[in-house]
Amino acid sequence: MSVVTIAHAGEIATVTIDNPPVNALSQALRQGLWDAVATLDADPAVKAVVLICAGRTFIAGADVTEFGKPPMEPHLPDLVARIEGAQKPWIAAIHGSALGGGFEIAMGCRFRIALEGASVGLPEVTLGIVPGASGTVRTPRLAGVQAAVDLVTGGKPVKAAKAKTLGLIDAVVSGDLQAAALAFAREALEQPLPLPVSQRPIATPEPGFWEAQQTAIAKRARGEAAPLRALECLRKAAEASFDVAMAHERATFLELRASEQAQALRAVFFAERAAPRPAHLRDVEPVALRKVGVIGGGTMGAGIAAALRDAGLPVTLIERDAEALARGLGNLKTIFDGGVKRGKLSESQAAERLAGVTGATDYAALADADLVIEAVFEEIGVKRAVFTELARHCRDDAIMATNTSYLDPRAIAEGLPNPARFIGLHFFSPANVMKLLEIVPTAETSAQTLATGFALGRALNKIPVQAGICEGFIGNRILKRYRAAAEGLLRKGVAIPEIDAAMRGYGFAMGPFEAQDLGGLDIAFLQREGARAAGQAVPEALADILVRAGRKGQKTGGGWYDYAPGERAPRSSITVAELLAPHVTEFVSMTREEIAADLVGQMAAEGQAILDEGIARSPSDIDLVEIHGYGFPRWRGGPMFAAQGRS
Repeated sequence: MSVVTIAHAGEIATVTIDNPPVNALSQALRQGLWDAVATLDADPAVKAVVLICAGRTFIAGADVTEFGKPPMEPHLPDLVARIEGAQKPWIAAIHGSALGGGFEIAMGCRFRIALEGASVGLPEVTLGIVPGASGTVRTPRLAGVQAAVDLVTGGKPVKAAKAKTLGLIDAVVSGDLQAAALAFAREALEQPLPLPVSQRPIATPEPGFWEAQQTAIAKRARGEAAPLRALECLRKAAEASFDVAMAHERATFLELRASEQAQALRAVFFAERAAPRPAHLRDVEPVALRKVGVIGGGTMGAGIAAALRDAGLPVTLIERDAEALARGLGNLKTIFDGGVKRGKLSESQAAERLAGVTGATDYAALADADLVIEAVFEEIGVKRAVFTELARHCRDDAIMATNTSYLDPRAIAEGLPNPARFIGLHFFSPANVMKLLEIVPTAETSAQTLATGFALGRALNKIPVQAGICEGFIGNRILKRYRAAAEGLLRKGVAIPEIDAAMRGYGFAMGPFEAQDLGGLDIAFLQREGARAAGQAVPEALADILVRAGRKGQKTGGGWYDYAPGERAPRSSITVAELLAPHVTEFVSMTREEIAADLVGQMAAEGQAILDEGIARSPSDIDLVEIHGYGFPRWRGGPMFAAQGRS
């Protein structure tokens, strides 16, 4: 069956693309469209052409199976130009998403209409490249340079209503898209046709515009190349002829496609694509989740409940007493109100989210729950008491999950009837925002329970990664090694600000010491103290010295740095230097590049140990944990990918 078919409705031809699952721009599809132009141009009965797609979406981008392979004719830029130069005007009828090359195809059409709820975008920078088929050259001709800069250098799609406001599409329609497109085409034929997009002018921006954009994007990109190269292409489009700008865009696209950053981002893309549906669970049917319980309404519990509500799942929130329950529901309301303030939710949506949460202090309210997630204080006795209550009140087949980040899930579930239904679901705070979900089965966890954990991850739009049981699982274990390695550099005389600057230069938002000050040094300190109290031989950390001196981070006005009252800007601390001076054993000289290489190497070494022990299933799983849970720069590919590149 052909991926491109032609039908006729009077003088309007309809070209339908059917290349499931997302109508990706395969060579066969490109060839089909190429041939359709010639066929319809040669048909004197045809006055206009509607381009529409079958399935759940418009053309959603390139064919990922062609990534990394030599391009095959017809090349996409030539196809876009061929559609634009057709004798009959083409109208793109968009539903779902028109992304990357799909939107470039749409921009080659004389008109674009879209269903309500559809979106358009140019996400190429998220793969380390720039649009390669006129995205940087046609977009500013449709929407102006500011909108084009936002769309192309940010990579985020926009919904149909905003796209129309920007000038990217001509109409937003509802109901039957094909009928609306045919009606639009007939009406358009009665009016003078607009210029092809390539012939439209670009308004010159205000003086200093490009320099200001370069400064802002460089700050946001933190070493990522594609956004700044995309800006260069947009500037070329505004200052040179269409043909010169197209040549510049294509050369930039081909150069970046072969870059290390593009290779890293492609690896992340494929890992993210595979993560929600791991191969070893392909034939396992998950439990259907209709109602979920959450134990604990603190920061973590409220975040988990909010994530569940965002996915449309009814939630029962359990707290120990009425006062705590009121606080928990208040925490949830604050989350949803924040969504309204940021424009993510309407007031009615926020009210609907909150209305789907039932609060209770009696575990009997969980009698019909399919899944219950415990998110109480990180203390083994407290957690075990929760599961004792859950065993008494929940169905025997209800899945029981703990959100522990450090404790051994086996100890938490000890004595739980039907342990096959127990699993660790380690969310990251804020749980309604952070994408990572570590899924931690025990030896008794059934395949169905494990599959349900992954199904939940998909429902919550998270990146689920399976982890074995060890202290800290994957992410926190590597974090512990990273922080210890950073302290090791301090003992060698490397300055705190230099280490933080090195990791920012590598692409992290913050260095290890800035991050600890923000989160609080006392959290890890209390974990070490607990382990010591349990008889474990835990070495003294330099952070312990600071905490014992009352320096717990920003919240106490000082941690690794000093902080002025009401300010978050770190200042080098004489007090810290004096406290740590007895522990500095040597003075080595290291460049920032050497510092970053050392610390990333330590992370990768711990990752390799985790692989060797079977705690993680693949290097890419470790990279996903670090990128989505710990701020590792995405364009570096993760510590395991980076280490592979150095070996």
